[in-house]
Amino acid sequence: MGTNTEFDTDVVIVGSGPMGATTALALATYGVRAHMVSRFNWLADTPRAHITNQRTMEVYRDLQIEEEVLRHATAWDQMGDSLFATSLAGEELIRLRAWGTGDARHGDYVQGSPCNVVDIIQPEMEPILFKNAAQRGATFSTNTEYLSHEQDESGVTVQLQDRITGREYSMRAKYLVGADGARSKVVEELDLKIEGQMARAGTAYVIFNADLTRYVKHRPSILHWIVSPDAAFGEIGLGLLRAVKPWTQWIAGWGFDISKGEPDLSEETVLSKIRILVGDPDLEVDIVRKSVWYVNQAYATTYSKGRVFAGGDATHRHPPSSGLGLNTCVQDGFNLAWKLAYVLKGYAGAQLLETYSPERAPVGKQIVLRANQSRLDYAPIKAVFSVEGAENPVAAGIARFKDPGPEGAKARQAAQEALELKNREFNAQGVEMNQRYNSSAVIPDGQVGEEEWKRDQELYLQATSRPGAKIPHAWLIDKTGHRVSTLDVTGKGKFTLVTGLSGGAWVKAADELDLPFLQTVVTGANDTQDPYCDWQRVRETSEAGALLVRPDGYIAWRQGENVFDAAMAKEFLQSALSAVLGSMKSVAGHAV
Repeated sequence: MGTNTEFDTDVVIVGSGPMGATTALALATYGVRAHMVSRFNWLADTPRAHITNQRTMEVYRDLQIEEEVLRHATAWDQMGDSLFATSLAGEELIRLRAWGTGDARHGDYVQGSPCNVVDIIQPEMEPILFKNAAQRGATFSTNTEYLSHEQDESGVTVQLQDRITGREYSMRAKYLVGADGARSKVVEELDLKIEGQMARAGTAYVIFNADLTRYVKHRPSILHWIVSPDAAFGEIGLGLLRAVKPWTQWIAGWGFDISKGEPDLSEETVLSKIRILVGDPDLEVDIVRKSVWYVNQAYATTYSKGRVFAGGDATHRHPPSSGLGLNTCVQDGFNLAWKLAYVLKGYAGAQLLETYSPERAPVGKQIVLRANQSRLDYAPIKAVFSVEGAENPVAAGIARFKDPGPEGAKARQAAQEALELKNREFNAQGVEMNQRYNSSAVIPDGQVGEEEWKRDQELYLQATSRPGAKIPHAWLIDKTGHRVSTLDVTGKGKFTLVTGLSGGAWVKAADELDLPFLQTVVTGANDTQDPYCDWQRVRETSEAGALLVRPDGYIAWRQGENVFDAAMAKEFLQSALSAVLGSMKSVAGHAV
């Protein structure tokens, strides 16, 4: 195909889910033309994803939609304890403080981020992303099927079909993003390598309406695990009641043996299951939807080829355990969008886009393995409440657990150890926040060796200003006397040079470079005071040192030692920007 330099848009995005809509929202925010296409008439119509972790809320904060998300979400303090009981109305056996709400972990979460964990279902979240993307200039086409693409040295020609009229047409864009889900046609066309296994276990999910307030209000929680002979199937071996709309809409879930085919989802069977899980044989239930989903454990090893990029569920496919799916999709889009914007605006060379895969593919692999391991980690709980060989293994297991004798004591000790293991799913702030990027968009700190983890890497956030890590959160005070986070004074589509009150050389250097995408923050100055000394404690640089923070909040480079010479500071800064961004056009009279 010959080169066509006429472009309908800068970026075509296939899919309007969390990854696609986040990419579109960020690009539109940065002033880049983006066009979303979706084969569906509207957005998500099932509440499949819901847990929204602190890092994703930080992304929403940067994109200025955090407050809108909070208005539609179940608040952090209502997400609460995950309990294990014989039924929702029945005997409670054990309980786990979840999502950082417990006394032992709440301080870690509050210290680590200005943002709360929330629970917001996908049908509530996607319209917020989509609406704000459109309001900021992104365009979209629903009922539009992606057919194929062909790329050349200057762009991508995308073939589409209007599903209502059947008309086929093409769009010309500079880049294409495949955010088209677990059956991604874009990934298939690119022939990206997918490692792992699809459909290794199965779960039945039934959405139903019923007012269960009386069972939940005194112990609010969005997840309830039911230990019952009638739910002891599949890999987890426990029944699930998940609050969708507290406390009147729910999901009932249970595993099934995939070797025996599809499970029985007849109205009679489903109603019986729900009543057993709730523990109310006369419960009035309005069944909304019945479905089956399969447990995947698969991830792409690379996310792009040429001018075409993939992300979200297209590149990492896994169960909802640990609540990592939507979060990782959003963060894929946030990582990719600023890089596309910088290349399209001429702020960076095309090689910047080559950093997307090495930064996000390891994260995708990590969360696929973690989510699947979280399912396997229910085995010790299942073992506590099950006696192999007994006529009714679950009933015998519960009786043993309650026995005052030595076998009961041993079972209760095993329950404690099993709950500790589940912290790696329900209180895993490290899994959610400790991502480290290693690519050419990060300049290693030559003055320090490999990072040493002071506490468990999965459980605990380790804040650091090392290049490749996200800038640590610390509260500052702005010129109006209000608290602002270090995350609030960085990002927003720009690189930020952060220095202290003694860092005048850096301020002068940045002023001389006069780059439209570079801002300077001086902590200790009138508009960013550090009266708590919080930033001073965590910055890991001298006061006249500097950090170069990327638009996505990750640290690209740091100079830990004091620099007082403006010429030297300019040389260091120019060298760092050139290394991170590659060849650049002349911007405001300065070639970097």
